[in-house]
Amino acid sequence: MTEAVTQPALVIPQLIVGLGNPEPKYDQTRHNIGFAALDALSRSWKMPLAENRKFQGEYGEGMAPGGGKVRLLKPLTYMNRSGQSIQAVTSWYKLPAESVLVIYDDMDLPLGKTRLRLSGSAGGHNGMKSTIAHLSSQDFPRLRIGIGKPKGAANSDDSETVSHVLGRFSGAETKLMSLVLQFVVECVELSLKQGVEKAMNRCNSRTVDTSEA
Repeated sequence: MTEAVTQPALVIPQLIVGLGNPEPKYDQTRHNIGFAALDALSRSWKMPLAENRKFQGEYGEGMAPGGGKVRLLKPLTYMNRSGQSIQAVTSWYKLPAESVLVIYDDMDLPLGKTRLRLSGSAGGHNGMKSTIAHLSSQDFPRLRIGIGKPKGAANSDDSETVSHVLGRFSGAETKLMSLVLQFVVECVELSLKQGVEKAMNRCNSRTVDTSEA
């Protein structure tokens, strides 16, 4: 008798987190693209976010496209303590680490590029370092949104990197990023309907550009 091949379990996110910094001065900065992605999901799904002190963040929940229950979270702890807020939600609802999808900015990806993965290291991102530490795992899906490197990146020092990350997008970049955020909503919806692994094929193969406007 041949043994049945067991299919790997689908990874379907139950908590979607966007990383960023609170305070108006950080609004619309490159480092806050994770917050912008959560706002886009909240609008698209008509799932309002409200401050939740217990979770140290803005939180919302409801039924996602595809029919399952989903939770949205923007940690208000500042980037380097994001994990505290995420752990507050996962502990309260007893969610496994692999059910958490984290969306954040990545300088190593060019503008218009997104990368969805099932696991991985923090890659130098303080918000992810905190998340990995608090979840005691790096086996959870993450969706990175490219913010590009500062011009002349090979010679740039830390201060240039910081001003790039905490800077705002130009007019043309803002137009591009609004298209990217629409695509991010598609990627997340696909992850919820078909699992993260299937969604990776679509989200990692496409580069969004302004010709789509």
